[in-house]
Amino acid sequence: MDSKTIRSAILLTSCAFALIVALVFYANRTPEEKPANQAVSVNDGSFGPNLSDTQLHAFLNDDTFFDNTGTGQSITVTHNSYPRLYLQAISVCKDIRVFVLDEDGDVVEGQDFYLNVTDSGEYKDVDKDGIITVPDLSAGDYYISLASIVGYIVPDEPMKVTVTDQLSYTVINDIRYLIHDESEIDVAKEDTAVNEAKEQADDTEVTEIKRSDETSFGIDVSAYQGEIDWQAVKNSGVEFAIIRAGYRGSSVGALVEDSYFMQNLEGAKDAGIKVGVYFFTQAVNEVEAVEEASAVIAMLGDYTLDYPIFIDTEGAGGAGRADGLDKDTRTNVCEAFCKTVESEGFIGGVYASRNWYYNNLNAEQLEDYVIWEAEYVGTNIYTGKLDMWQYTSSGAIDGINTRVDLDISYIEIN
Repeated sequence: MDSKTIRSAILLTSCAFALIVALVFYANRTPEEKPANQAVSVNDGSFGPNLSDTQLHAFLNDDTFFDNTGTGQSITVTHNSYPRLYLQAISVCKDIRVFVLDEDGDVVEGQDFYLNVTDSGEYKDVDKDGIITVPDLSAGDYYISLASIVGYIVPDEPMKVTVTDQLSYTVINDIRYLIHDESEIDVAKEDTAVNEAKEQADDTEVTEIKRSDETSFGIDVSAYQGEIDWQAVKNSGVEFAIIRAGYRGSSVGALVEDSYFMQNLEGAKDAGIKVGVYFFTQAVNEVEAVEEASAVIAMLGDYTLDYPIFIDTEGAGGAGRADGLDKDTRTNVCEAFCKTVESEGFIGGVYASRNWYYNNLNAEQLEDYVIWEAEYVGTNIYTGKLDMWQYTSSGAIDGINTRVDLDISYIEIN
């Protein structure tokens, strides 16, 4: 073999060896050296008709899907996965309210969600709060689905919701999605209850503690009283406390939990004081009254009460969303609230001023419930049924750094 032939053979042998080395190196690269899968919209059809969204994410999340080592050793596939959305729906009467939730069960805000409802059409989340309301529906079964939206995985199957045209006075499940804390609203605009009894007080108003063998003495409080030393309150002779759970906003109608509710509830109970709660209403119909009652039940959780759950019905300065209700509607709102809390085993009650009972309610329609009246005079002159009397808003109690409402109860609580 001549030298030229030898050189050619050596060159070919070297190239073949280099190729074999390259192939071995490629086959044994570490997972980090493999190119990562890129996030692709699951709604643009780019994965082809034979690969469903479910199948796609199944293999992307399966660390053992690929195994080219022959040893059972998995190769990790890195990927970027879009967050998945979920739907939760409630229906009270002739309506559907839909919540768009993330994987943690929180409402997703700030997105242009569109909801498709069979036989009704498409509805947009106009205020981008993750809640879409479908009103004025006939009774029947509806199927709802979320339209595709860039950056999210929407539910594959539509959700069935049954709508009735008869109001049921039962607690609404998942009402918690509608409850806000005060950091989320403009408190000055929304918490605007006006105490008419104070405006109608005269110089016979008593601001001292009233005690007798026939009645119990108590107070009612809200966030306006701030921090309370409940043991000092108990030591001052307070036997019961009616604590504000929350209110519906006078303007936007949001359900809001009082910022001191749980602190006051636990503090009073720990001190051995008997407890009831109240909720300031701005409901404009019975459906909203059921929502308000359901919100209070949700806020209470597993806590029990000694005194009733009261609906606080009074004005909101003339501009409140419920200020213009007629007597029949307002009375029905109060009754719906009480029926709903009683469906859960609580006692229902109504709070209003003397003139509010006279002029804005059909008081006799509410006599099956505990009647709590506000009247700041020396001797109560209200002629209707009377179970509890708030006789001043200018009381002073040890453990509270502000003026506080004082009450007496004529009902017997075990």
